[in-house]
Amino acid sequence: MRRFERNASGQLLWMDALGAHVVVPVRAFPLSDPSHGISLLDLHGHEQHWIAHLEALSLADQALLTAVLAEREFRPEIRRLITVSSYSTPSIWQIETDRGATSLVLKGEEDIRRLPDGRLLIGAANGMQFGVEDMNALDKASRRKLDRFL
Repeated sequence: MRRFERNASGQLLWMDALGAHVVVPVRAFPLSDPSHGISLLDLHGHEQHWIAHLEALSLADQALLTAVLAEREFRPEIRRLITVSSYSTPSIWQIETDRGATSLVLKGEEDIRRLPDGRLLIGAANGMQFGVEDMNALDKASRRKLDRFL
């Protein structure tokens, strides 16, 4: 039995014994443990249900919930560093992401965080967060530029 679906407005519906409820999923640990601890909030921000493990849901529900979470969690992935204005900070980076080309201002080297699983989280001066899922997936020139800041 499916527990999730979208309504005509595109909102996520969660079904329980009392009926269908419009909910907004929010990860408890979006960076360190994204598949565990997902809260379903009503439109007023009150928790309606807690999902301890995403894997406990059916594959169809997992796919829908993951898609809804991806829409909510906007974090472009860096695919290539085109240019870096300076190897001292602040510096302006021209980058290519999974959502297109853009630029970011890196205020300081401390704005590049290594996550426990090896991913990088790069915070731009404007508050935008960018990710590097796999350093080895970057081309050699991009890795060389990024290494100068690590």
